[in-house]
Amino acid sequence: MKKRVIQLLLLAFISILPFTFLTDKVSADEQQQEQSPFNSEQYDYTTYQEIEEKLQSLDKNSNRVTLEVVGQSTNGQNIYSVIVSDPQAKGKYGKIQALRKKMFKNPGKAQEWVDKHPDFKVPFMINGSIHGNEFVGSDAVMQLIERFAFEDDEVTKNILEKNILIFNVVVNPDGRINATRFNGEGIDLNRDYITQSQPETQASVEMITEWNPMVFLDLHGYVQYSSEKPGLIEPTTPPHNPNYEYDLYSKWALDQAEAMEKEIVTHKEDYTSDLYKNLEGVHIPRRDAEYGWDDYPPIFAPMYAMYHGAYGATIEAPNNTWDGVEWQINAVMGALKFATNHKNEMIKDQIEVFKRGINFHHPTHEEGFFPHAYVLPVDDKDPTGTHKAVKHLKANDIDVEKAKQPFTVNGEQYEAGTFIVPMDQAKAGLANTMLWDGEDISYDTPAMYDISAWSLPELWGFEAIAVDEKLDAQAVKVNKINHKGELDGKGPYQIPNSSVQAVALVNQLLQNGIPVHQDNQGNFYVESQPGNDLRKAVAESGLTLTTSEIPNEAQTLDNLKVAILKDGGMWKSQSHSGTKIALERLGFEVDEVHPRQVAEQGLSDYDVFVYSGTDRLISYELSAANQPFGLKNEQQFENFKRHINAFATNGGSYIAVGAGASKATKTLGLTDVTINLGQSNSNGIVRVNYENTPLTAGYKDTDIGFVYSPVWYTNITNQTVAASFKQQNFFKAGFWKNREDARGKAVIIQENEKDVTLIGLEAGFRDHTDYLYRLLSNAIFE
Repeated sequence: MKKRVIQLLLLAFISILPFTFLTDKVSADEQQQEQSPFNSEQYDYTTYQEIEEKLQSLDKNSNRVTLEVVGQSTNGQNIYSVIVSDPQAKGKYGKIQALRKKMFKNPGKAQEWVDKHPDFKVPFMINGSIHGNEFVGSDAVMQLIERFAFEDDEVTKNILEKNILIFNVVVNPDGRINATRFNGEGIDLNRDYITQSQPETQASVEMITEWNPMVFLDLHGYVQYSSEKPGLIEPTTPPHNPNYEYDLYSKWALDQAEAMEKEIVTHKEDYTSDLYKNLEGVHIPRRDAEYGWDDYPPIFAPMYAMYHGAYGATIEAPNNTWDGVEWQINAVMGALKFATNHKNEMIKDQIEVFKRGINFHHPTHEEGFFPHAYVLPVDDKDPTGTHKAVKHLKANDIDVEKAKQPFTVNGEQYEAGTFIVPMDQAKAGLANTMLWDGEDISYDTPAMYDISAWSLPELWGFEAIAVDEKLDAQAVKVNKINHKGELDGKGPYQIPNSSVQAVALVNQLLQNGIPVHQDNQGNFYVESQPGNDLRKAVAESGLTLTTSEIPNEAQTLDNLKVAILKDGGMWKSQSHSGTKIALERLGFEVDEVHPRQVAEQGLSDYDVFVYSGTDRLISYELSAANQPFGLKNEQQFENFKRHINAFATNGGSYIAVGAGASKATKTLGLTDVTINLGQSNSNGIVRVNYENTPLTAGYKDTDIGFVYSPVWYTNITNQTVAASFKQQNFFKAGFWKNREDARGKAVIIQENEKDVTLIGLEAGFRDHTDYLYRLLSNAIFE
């Protein structure tokens, strides 16, 4: 119920979103003219263009400021980092780096070093407006930068004497320019930190791994649980991810939050509105709630930073006003004063996190929770999934080794070249949360805030074998991977339907006019080609293609035109964006089509239509906030329905992905099965029985799937079942109460009399389900 209240409050802020947002990116100049079309209070927030201009001025006029461009957004806008420090400390950045090296190589010595060097400064990092329409975050960051760039009061001098301040000024430039929660790709960046699919997240992660901040604050809005305690500051409610050294974080987190609260309350007379003048405190979930605001999944920025030892916290302002900005500033100042006063003790406990990892000593965990190592075997023909994983681990400051010679573990022999992730390393908690299978927490808590399972090996499709004994293997540290694919033999060549890279190669060849064939097992074939185009494409793919005759039954594939129904931002998100990313990663050229566009123009220009998102996209009874994204009236709905049915009847391929799309498919009259729904906040990794059909090519008989707002199908009469939940023990990890009705039920079906496919699994969920992406390409090519 509490989460629902927050959702309704947040939704109120988008009630006047202009329709121009649907189709065109708003430029910085246009946003400057419109000023603030997205916030109901109409406060004159600082535009992205104004921020850029002010940053240049600050960099020029303050010797405390170092301005850097640390990346570009999806739409090509600069992502700015600002470091503010005592000018005398600029030459001592090396002292921080020296301490960082000691943390990871000899943490005991690092703790001793802290006591011997009282003048060292700790990194303190602040993220501004990861959600673009939560404008107060970056406005607060700008005022904080200006204060610490120029002021000379005792508080400012004391803080700069003991801290280096690192600001990610506008985490989400596209969102601020376009006045949206998400980035230019439609992704909620504060759900992207375990997968890091977006350039904005990657820039943030690089800053975290470079500085290893002691404190990490993420500035958001807007939450009002009550008028007495408006706003919210973490720490959170349970459950807590078991891969944390949570006792070390918890030792300081609540005190830090209450220090922020105290600073906010102390300055309440400085606010202008009654809400702020009359506040008595702040909602701190750990202190004030039982459940519903957890730190379990490592998808949020502060939760991710905690794996690097930071004392992370989400800071949610009460509303979108200059009072909200001042509230954020006071919260940050409270944390800065607290960290400054407890600098030595807090950083020693941060170092203790790394010490426990290196010493393989985790006193608050049951013995055996952390394996001694993970073994990552490599498929010689298609190593792309494993290579993606190794690159990802290394980008996250995790050590990976490569075996120099064959070795044996638990009676199984592994070849030279096998990757090993030793777990006696500083960031063992982050390595384990990425590589473990997860757990079923369905009955540990009444509610979860977001996903509860994310196993990268299972959802990205690579093996990570947990080893509970010390490895006897000669190995060297992996620095980088430069693997190239190759052609083996004179052709024709088989492209196995084994990975995203394999399908992307197929699409690249088709788009270059090179014929590709597919057999009834889902594998692809290409003839040897004159010139170097095929060899170059294969080298870039990372695959090794072996010579194989093309089966007689193999069909020649067409280069298909694919459309996906666009969700412009209903319920603060773009529900189709994950599937769109999946299709693009698979190499398809994809056009987004708005519901009104389909109603008015139909789909005659396309071969494939994908519906992945909320069923409300085909509704015309919508709130003011959502009206721009759906249909205008009943006539438009009837036109939409007529065009979709004509498309499916006349040879077009219609694919529905997930619960919302399945409900819409029934509404459109494309299926007569019963659509069954689990609780909307249920999600997790499931065991699936895949039938031997073209839709399931490349998957084992018993394999995994992923559900989010689960759906399954019954009363099947004129459909073919391609996959079902397993009959027994079908739920592996995550949060799904009362799931027994789904046991053994169909989760992928195809209509027998028209090309309509319903995929109940979330095959394109954010960037989590790389392994399941091929369900989409199978459905398209089938």
